[in-house]
Amino acid sequence: MSKYDIIVLGSGPGGYVTAIRASQLGFKTAVVEKESLGGVCLNWGCIPTKALLKSAQVFEYLKHASDYGLSVKEFDKDFNAVVKRSRGVAEGMSKGVQFLMKKNKIDVIEGFGTLKPGKKIEVNGKEYSADHIIIATGARSRELPSLPQDGKKVIGYREAMTLDKQPKKMIVVGSGAIGVEFAYFYNSMGTDVTIVEFLPNIVPVEDEEVSKQLERSFKKSGIKIMTSSEVTKVDTSGKGVKATVKTSKGEEVLEADIILSAVGIKTNIENIGLEDVGIAVDRDKILVNNYYQTNIPGYYAIGDVTPGQALAHVASAEGILCVEKIAGMHVEALDYGNIPGCTYASPEIASVGLTEKQAKDKGYDIKVGKFPFSASGKASAAGTKDGFVKVIFDAKYGEWLGCHMIGAGVTDMIAEAVLGRKLETTGHEVLKAVHPHPTMSEAVMEAVADAYGEVIHL
Repeated sequence: MSKYDIIVLGSGPGGYVTAIRASQLGFKTAVVEKESLGGVCLNWGCIPTKALLKSAQVFEYLKHASDYGLSVKEFDKDFNAVVKRSRGVAEGMSKGVQFLMKKNKIDVIEGFGTLKPGKKIEVNGKEYSADHIIIATGARSRELPSLPQDGKKVIGYREAMTLDKQPKKMIVVGSGAIGVEFAYFYNSMGTDVTIVEFLPNIVPVEDEEVSKQLERSFKKSGIKIMTSSEVTKVDTSGKGVKATVKTSKGEEVLEADIILSAVGIKTNIENIGLEDVGIAVDRDKILVNNYYQTNIPGYYAIGDVTPGQALAHVASAEGILCVEKIAGMHVEALDYGNIPGCTYASPEIASVGLTEKQAKDKGYDIKVGKFPFSASGKASAAGTKDGFVKVIFDAKYGEWLGCHMIGAGVTDMIAEAVLGRKLETTGHEVLKAVHPHPTMSEAVMEAVADAYGEVIHL
């Protein structure tokens, strides 16, 4: 039997990062992976979707070349080539993880891993033992009883990334990050897209003003949006697919070539041996303490399988914290109230902290500032005037309670707010920190100035 200090089950952005940090700290480390190194994020999620979205953005630029004083007489898309590029990007990233495993002397055990009592994992009939076993098996597309996926007419995110033919009509069920990103991509490519969302607003976890702005931008692009609506039945017997949608006005039947189900995720915790070991689970999540220890000594869990936010950067942070704690380092528990969320449609969305409603519900006396990109010189020059930056401060102490952005490139701007909140920055400190001009990022300073009645360019 092979013996390790740490074995990580799963090699997504939680698992492989955990393994590398463990190796850096001197632990003899192995990672178990049933499919491709990098997991869903690198192979079927975060990375290849961004490649698709970049192709869509370039295509949009070509369509609007005349807005920039340019004349492009002939251009078209090659849908299969766009998909091929995306797969190539994913393959390159996965090879990069393979290199990192070798560089850090981490053993890669290929196959489906099953947990065993006594701090063991069985893979392909062979047992491996470790002092510490970290579960990082991630999640997959969730299926609704009313929306069973057949992989052809009713699909999840995996199939949406590798269709061999572009659909003429598509229904996207669910408007979280996955739903709106694919809605933007397919609409940009020329597909007729309808979004069906159960809740009153699309991207429902975001500040309501952000949701309303995205809805306006999407409708302007030709995406149809049905909120407070539910798909109750699908019929795949014909050439395409028919979806029965229950709305506040009654039932409506939509027809399309394909339905994309983007209604959330289901954790990968079945058949991995949790019951045999006795690891506690509640509502599809493995229960852990602040340092990701389960109820059974020597077994830990990080990432989507635990109750925190199901985000790649959260999984990575949890894994690093977990192994640093195992190594005896002094670590602080992760602040789940200061985790940035990003959506990469166009316009992009980025947010951290409390929404305006949440701040009011918590009883804060607040100052709210907002700066539209229509007043930004950089946004005007770039032709990306949709959106705004919104900031929320505690009126009494100046604490930065929340920051919400929608617009071009905002996913790269949100880190300022995350760092500012981590360092307990006040509104006045942000306001007096000189921001470069002309940039999109100075909209943060302008929004803060608006909150304090000092805005210059509005």
